[in-house]
Amino acid sequence: MSDGPARELLRAAPGMGRIAAATGLRLAGAAATAYGRTISRLAQAAVEQRPSLEAAPARRTTPDSSSAALRRRGEELLRESADIRLSQDSHPAYMRILDALAPDEARILRFLAGNGSQPSVDVRAGLPFASELRAQGRTMIAEEAGCSHPDRVYAYLNNLHRLGLVWFLREPLRDSARYQVLEAQPDVVAALEEGGRTARTVRRSIVLTPFGEDFCATCLPPADPAPSGEGPGG
Repeated sequence: MSDGPARELLRAAPGMGRIAAATGLRLAGAAATAYGRTISRLAQAAVEQRPSLEAAPARRTTPDSSSAALRRRGEELLRESADIRLSQDSHPAYMRILDALAPDEARILRFLAGNGSQPSVDVRAGLPFASELRAQGRTMIAEEAGCSHPDRVYAYLNNLHRLGLVWFLREPLRDSARYQVLEAQPDVVAALEEGGRTARTVRRSIVLTPFGEDFCATCLPPADPAPSGEGPGG
């Protein structure tokens, strides 16, 4: 309400009525001011709490895996394989494999590439056709490859097997002497003692797959040569 009409109303009101009118006008003005401040605070709070469009998480998009999309991709690969102008000097999965490797796993691969198949043993106890597995896949690959975390060797080997880079073979190596040091290791000896009189080792081997051999030749530098007069295990 503007000042002009307010003054006219006060002059026109006699006695106590004038006082009541003046009081009512002041109360109305105070209420209007308080209401305006409340609305302003609420509007400011709404602005501050509104999520930013820039901070909103991006909507996850999943690749089209329908049968039609897979068929189109397969047809595209066949067209590329028939195009003699296209040249690819390495497998397209190699970059993803490198991203999936731990540093110690790269050392294991390079060790296998430079030193060939490695011995491993299982420890079993009991009769030949009713034996119990006491220890599985014991090996010295981590120590011989110089891994920083040799206690993680079984996780490393499982990951390399998952990636198609190594095989766990049931066949032993031809050189039986290579198992002697492995079978004297504390964890193997402990498993044999726990198994009792019927405990024995079953000799296995760990080898690079052909895919793993090509991966190592393509992606990993060769190991430094051993000093003169020392062999690979020197």
